[in-house]
Amino acid sequence: MKDFQDIDAHLEDWSALRSSTDFSGILIGNGASRAVWEDFAYDSLFENARTVEEKPLSQSELSVFDAMQTRSFEQVLGALKTTSRVNKALAVSSAAPRNRYYAIKEALINTIHGVHIPWRLVQPSTLTTIHQELSRYSTVFTSNYDLLNYWSILHVPGIDDLFRSADSSFDLRNTASDSSRILYLHGGLHLVRNLDGTARKLPTTDSTLLSSFAINNTIKTLDDVPLFVSEGKVEEKLKTIRSSDYLSFCYEQLLNHEGALCIFGHHLGPQDSHLVQAIRQAKVKTLAISVFGRSEGFIQQQKRRYAGLFEGMQVELRFFDARTHALGNPALSVPVEH
Repeated sequence: MKDFQDIDAHLEDWSALRSSTDFSGILIGNGASRAVWEDFAYDSLFENARTVEEKPLSQSELSVFDAMQTRSFEQVLGALKTTSRVNKALAVSSAAPRNRYYAIKEALINTIHGVHIPWRLVQPSTLTTIHQELSRYSTVFTSNYDLLNYWSILHVPGIDDLFRSADSSFDLRNTASDSSRILYLHGGLHLVRNLDGTARKLPTTDSTLLSSFAINNTIKTLDDVPLFVSEGKVEEKLKTIRSSDYLSFCYEQLLNHEGALCIFGHHLGPQDSHLVQAIRQAKVKTLAISVFGRSEGFIQQQKRRYAGLFEGMQVELRFFDARTHALGNPALSVPVEH
């Protein structure tokens, strides 16, 4: 690793970098989603849900988030579901927590619809490109909970998501894989938490179901809490991760990753320090990090920031131009409708 004062503005070409190094894994962040759909640049689903045009969070719903001191939809919805069931068992009215549950869930779904790329605008060639790139790695880690990666592996089968049970649940006893596998570190919009805390994949059988994210089908079902780690403090994210056998498994796989790791479109800001710590503990020999070059000064600033995150590690840091990577190809971009 170069001295901090010695960092230049050079970015490598990904094709040349890949040809000289065998990358066993890739960690994908929001930058990959933004390369396709700029509206994925939202700062906070929670803030969006407060102001979404159709049925935003009311003061009554916001008070539940405040009471739990969290901005995590998954934690709040899970708590309301449990409260409703306990109240019912004790013959106490469960109407209030149940109604708040539905209202918060509906606000979440409306917010997601507001920022997510519509299925009808996704080109088959885009899904093919994404799939081809993901299949190059033994393990794909992604912290995104949008549906782009999921749609790509539905479009072209061959990448294992480990949801193999008859009911599409994750089974910790059945995780060995001979093919490329994708691990959703922060869950996904197509994943739900079962009553016993296990994870299940929602059924997707046609484009109509995909168009509505499938998650719409869960609004009338109390059991189906969406499983994804939204914004919040690192402590909140780790709490949600530890409460799920699936998310815990995914995080542990990052902790134990070996070989060369590509990091694409991931800012690795303070809210993702748990991912940085996992990489620091992993047995990674080479880290190749994408940088979207705006100016020489910006590139140098980003390279210094990443070098600081991994300072002290016995690792080779390489930096490449995001636009030379298949996931950063400008041709993937879809104009946002207004």
